[in-house]
Amino acid sequence: MANWTFKPPTVEEGPAGGHRLFYFYKLKRGITIVKVDGEYYQVRYATDEDLNGYQEVYRGGYEHTVNDATKAALIAGGVDVTEANFTAK
Repeated sequence: MANWTFKPPTVEEGPAGGHRLFYFYKLKRGITIVKVDGEYYQVRYATDEDLNGYQEVYRGGYEHTVNDATKAALIAGGVDVTEANFTAK
């Protein structure tokens, strides 16, 4: 089995501040992917206490090492994960 580096999807949020110039700048935010009862979900603002209750957690903004089976499950999970989210190790 091959190992893959998985980067969860991101979304751009803005404005990045209160000054008018910040309205032209957006920040990239990682979306956390979690597994509950065998299904994957997107979680935008997860707290550490919430993360303990999930079967699997792939925190947004981080890189995770996954195998072929997990890669296929994430792509099929319907949470906006595609081949572009993975790179070969």
